[in-house]
Amino acid sequence: MRLTDKCDVYSFGVVALEVMMGRHPREILSSLSLKSRTETPVSDTAEFLLKDALDQRLPPPTGQTAEEVVFVVTIALACVRDTPEARPTMRFVAQELSAQIQACLSDQFDNITISKLTGHQK
Repeated sequence: MRLTDKCDVYSFGVVALEVMMGRHPREILSSLSLKSRTETPVSDTAEFLLKDALDQRLPPPTGQTAEEVVFVVTIALACVRDTPEARPTMRFVAQELSAQIQACLSDQFDNITISKLTGHQK
């Protein structure tokens, strides 16, 4: 494997997901990787509700905090895309995070799935 800036972006995404989930995002990463290789329907893992993937030791986020969680997870999922060319640059990630751009919740937080955040909805 050749080490590139996109490897660093991937690592950032993994760490960000670990922080949000309270554990390694192994299941989500393998599910997303399988989806990108096979182009089969989204697996059950990607259909997990975001609220169920988050660290269960913490209270569920609400209001502005929920929007920030959705934003961070969306950025992190973009960073762990299977194809390095499809990942954002760290410059883009840093600009997005420092600008504190918030995702607008079109759905109730309790109904948001991982596949919705990756754009791989059924």
